[in-house]
Amino acid sequence: MRKLSLFIATSLDGYIAKPNDDLSFLKLVEKKGEDYGYTEFTSNIDTLIIGRKTYDYVLNEIGHSHYDNGERAIYVITRTEKPDQGNVTFYTGDLNALVGKLKSEKGKNIYCDGGAEIINALLKNDLIDELIISIVPVLLGSGIKLFNDGRPEQLLEFVSVKSFDTGLVQLHYTRKH
Repeated sequence: MRKLSLFIATSLDGYIAKPNDDLSFLKLVEKKGEDYGYTEFTSNIDTLIIGRKTYDYVLNEIGHSHYDNGERAIYVITRTEKPDQGNVTFYTGDLNALVGKLKSEKGKNIYCDGGAEIINALLKNDLIDELIISIVPVLLGSGIKLFNDGRPEQLLEFVSVKSFDTGLVQLHYTRKH
């Protein structure tokens, strides 16, 4: 069965964005030639689930090629119906049904890159199998929290921790069954 993985960066105090969806704090750990395992991670995925606001931000700041290698199925979770564009599906249906369908199909793993609303909906329904969380050494004080209150407790199993000379620390956990 395919697994759904979260691969995301957060501030030390738990924010994935500053107010107004500002991700500029990620530039604090940019280093030429260092991708913090992203290339290795994405080599094992063929499907991406992402919220529309996060998708739009990445499209504007980095470009379509960040997500689309031409072979990945990309599901942008949105409330606004929009025609599909190539391998990008703008999905307005039930998120749980989509994940259930994707997990039952053959293929590589599924990657969720946010945003917080999508992550927390998936956590509420115990659908995330693996969490790879990079901690950026900054306290933002406010913004969009990675984890919201009101979801069930979930036990995790430690896989590994890596530290980098930029001060970033990457935690890797799997869901305990």
